[in-house]
Amino acid sequence: MRTIEAATIIDAVERLCIDANLYLNEDVKNALEKAADLEESDTGRSILESLIKNAEIAAREGLAICQDTGMAILFVELGQDVHISGGSLKEALNEGVRRGYKKGYLRNSVVRDPLRRENTKDNTPAVIHYEIVEGDKLTIHVAPKGFGSENMSALKMLKPSDGVEGVKKVVIDTVSQAGANPCPPIVVGVGIGGSMEKAALLAKKALMRPLDQGHPDAYYRDLEQQLLLSINKLGIGPAGLGGRMTALGVNIETYPTHIAGLPVAVNISCHVTRHKSVTL
Repeated sequence: MRTIEAATIIDAVERLCIDANLYLNEDVKNALEKAADLEESDTGRSILESLIKNAEIAAREGLAICQDTGMAILFVELGQDVHISGGSLKEALNEGVRRGYKKGYLRNSVVRDPLRRENTKDNTPAVIHYEIVEGDKLTIHVAPKGFGSENMSALKMLKPSDGVEGVKKVVIDTVSQAGANPCPPIVVGVGIGGSMEKAALLAKKALMRPLDQGHPDAYYRDLEQQLLLSINKLGIGPAGLGGRMTALGVNIETYPTHIAGLPVAVNISCHVTRHKSVTL
């Protein structure tokens, strides 16, 4: 049994929240640079160049890449041989978010109740997904998610007979209906299989896979490329002002499902697809 102090977790999450909001991941930056080279629209190319410049300024000046610093989404992989000392894991994770958003001067966007809408003023509670894994390590992924893109996401319970063409239609229709709202160029996370809630979780988790790492299964890797090609033929373009580069990437995650079902979830992320990780 290995002991990890709650204070160590708090410090780690605080840093992750700040870093995720200030420093654009290299895979996303590289994808933006590639998109700028490929974009055929002068307006689209200018927007992409501005996005790259914005990320560089944010990193240099220690400012948030985007004013919407998101709701903190945490994926936590807890080794079964880990003991948390000095406080509960949930409290430590939320305290790290609280301190990170305060220290980083990040916008507080969380309301205490979905209908009565009182701001909690510290961006907690975070949305936390736990997974028990083997070993004595604790891995924490922090993925701040803005809701301009989150609001454009969708879930569809297809019939098995709808097959891969049905899945493609759900993804393309979702992106088409989203239009300019999620601040394209976007990253599209797709979850296929499981149950209703599992598909949604898979789609969110898919957004954390680096854009330069295709699906390990060649079948799904090819499907990712097919979907990306189709999306970039929609003509939405950077900032929704037309052009070739509507999406930077499509990431698919799958899970076994019931013989009578084919759940499909699409989680859209803006060009600032933020995620930082640490293993303690």
